[in-house]
Amino acid sequence: MTPESAEKAEKAKKSNKERQFKGMSLTERKELRREKLIEAGIEAYGTHGFFSVTVKDICNEAKLTERYFYESFKKSEELFQTIFLQLIESLQQNVMQAVMKASPDPRIMIHEGLTALFSMLQNDPRMARIIYIDAMLVQELHNHATIHETMGRFDRMIHAFVMLMLPHLDRTEKEISLVATGLNGYVTQIAIRWVTGGFKHSMDDILTACETVFLSLVENFSKKV
Repeated sequence: MTPESAEKAEKAKKSNKERQFKGMSLTERKELRREKLIEAGIEAYGTHGFFSVTVKDICNEAKLTERYFYESFKKSEELFQTIFLQLIESLQQNVMQAVMKASPDPRIMIHEGLTALFSMLQNDPRMARIIYIDAMLVQELHNHATIHETMGRFDRMIHAFVMLMLPHLDRTEKEISLVATGLNGYVTQIAIRWVTGGFKHSMDDILTACETVFLSLVENFSKKV
């Protein structure tokens, strides 16, 4: 082996050691730091609100320096968007799973779907604040298209929910879409009031208020026109 090749081999060996730390590669460590920042963001935004939290606050919560923040996110809004999408995905999955398990009885489907939604919000007030308070403010103040489009996924989920409850519904797609949007708006406003009010209303009161509207749909919207 020539001196040059020996030197290259030694550098490669050192480089490999640098890439590994506690059995983790550079990519794995970066992903771990990113997850720590997301968890820190959920705690900070969900406790104090997006507009009261700085990048430094997030880093202090995550016990990381600011350079590691910018390794994964360009700015605070990008972290918030990532968190919002993650929480929305989790919320929607739980609601749809609850609905599918209760199929095909419409009344049970309605009850279980709404219970899954409001239970998740009550069990994790941080999620509730991020989705139903801060996300709404960020969308309004910054005209955030991603948040607006993502909230629209609830329209489509309710649309699918209506079709699942009423598979033989004799209505146009346009009618069902408008009703789904209305139902989403109704539930969203109930959720916002519940969250901003500190969950003072009982779960039973919240469920009754929402179930009444959904049950009216089952009773009246399925009638032929």
